[in-house]
Amino acid sequence: MKWFGSKAGREGSRPALSRGGHAFAHGEWPQGYEAQVRAGYLGNAVAQRAVRLVAEAVGSAPLDASDPALVALVTAKSGGGRLGEVVAAQQLLHGNAFVQVLRDPDGGVAELYPLRPERVSVVVDAGGWPAGYRYAVAGRVSEIAPDAVIHVRGFHPLDDHYGLGCLGAASAAIAVHNAAGRWNKALLDNAARPSGALVYDPGDGSALSAEQFRRLREEMDAGFAGAGNAGRPMLLEGGLKWQALSLSPADMDFVGLKAAAAREIALAFGVPPMLLGLPGDATYANYREANRALWRLTVLPLADAVFGALAAGLGEWFPEARLEIDPDRVPALVEDRERLWAMVSAADFISADEKRQMVGWG
Repeated sequence: MKWFGSKAGREGSRPALSRGGHAFAHGEWPQGYEAQVRAGYLGNAVAQRAVRLVAEAVGSAPLDASDPALVALVTAKSGGGRLGEVVAAQQLLHGNAFVQVLRDPDGGVAELYPLRPERVSVVVDAGGWPAGYRYAVAGRVSEIAPDAVIHVRGFHPLDDHYGLGCLGAASAAIAVHNAAGRWNKALLDNAARPSGALVYDPGDGSALSAEQFRRLREEMDAGFAGAGNAGRPMLLEGGLKWQALSLSPADMDFVGLKAAAAREIALAFGVPPMLLGLPGDATYANYREANRALWRLTVLPLADAVFGALAAGLGEWFPEARLEIDPDRVPALVEDRERLWAMVSAADFISADEKRQMVGWG
């Protein structure tokens, strides 16, 4: 009996095996920003929630600024959302955020408008220094002066002009997580269990013809495939018998693989897995500790980079501009501030002015 060969007359009777019908079904993951956004932010719940959790925290954080007009500019809604939230999300996904400074007739700042980062390119001069920006959309290209754009970029070890986002590092884990989701959906479509094998063994060694194979396949798909036909009895004849298959422990590893991929996605965006509802995380004692870690390790550093760059870019209109998060009004950091205030209040060997400086009140 030939276990891995083919019987005589079987050539051409089997259709080509399906590869899943997905663009990344051969072990690859999306390459390019737009493809990664579609697979990650638009098509993956874990990645989208992680980005929104950080971006919304940055956009809604209480601000302390040198000028109330500066706070009004930064907190105004522009480009479909709050400026701080949009810029933070672009920074996480792309690694770059380009904010165009729109001026009023008097030359003042009328609005800060975030541009889509994949449409913006940096124009460099002969010496390699940024000399302007080029915005391309729908086949049209616009030149923007360098003083009309505030470029917020993350660190990129291999690029002088563009930052590095988190989406590229998370794309492999996102591809694994999405593939596991498609696997679960396929199991549900097949009565939430692996399919079996329909064995044709008439005893004389003959094989089904191509037409017989096609007709049998169509009848199986129409009458027995899908969750709606789960448990339906099957009547076989003519040397056919049904042999059920089951999942081995190795086949069931995809369950743990999906959970590991979800945790890796959360790691790439700097979000504690507990805040995303991922099971099996005992690192933090409770949600309060996890939320504090999110603010300390992810939100505050990102907010410092975003608001610091905006304040520096608006220095022409706001001399000595200062824009930062007020930690005294962040609910997640209340306990840290309470400990600091208690420690400073109990120090009787320093003056009142020194105590004010220690708590950040200058």
